[in-house]
Amino acid sequence: MSNNTLHLNLKKQWFDMILDGQKKEEYREIKPFWTKRILERWENDDRQETITFSNGYSKDRRQMVVEFKSLDQHCGLPEWGAEYDVKYYVLGLGKIISTTNCELLSK
Repeated sequence: MSNNTLHLNLKKQWFDMILDGQKKEEYREIKPFWTKRILERWENDDRQETITFSNGYSKDRRQMVVEFKSLDQHCGLPEWGAEYDVKYYVLGLGKIISTTNCELLSK
C-alpha cells in the first residue's frame, strides 16, 4: 500500500464510532473544495488508498489509518452525521490499518 492518504479531522463522536466499527461511511459536502481534494484525485492516478482520521489538532492527538474502499454520491445517514435529504460525497471505509494514541473501545 502506498503513502497516498487523505487526511481528515473528525469530531470525537464520529471518530469513536469509526474506531468501534459502528460507522462505515464518512461524508463530505459536494462543494468545489471537496471535489478537488477527493473526486478529482479518485478519478485519476493520484487516488487515495487510505484515510488518516485525526481527532483534534494537538501533537498527541488520536489518529487512525483506515482503508478507503469506495467513493459515491448520495444521501447519508443522519445517525452518522448527515443532514436529512442532502447529497454528499460518501467515503466507504474498510478495515482499520493502524491507530495512534487510541485506546480500543470495549465491544
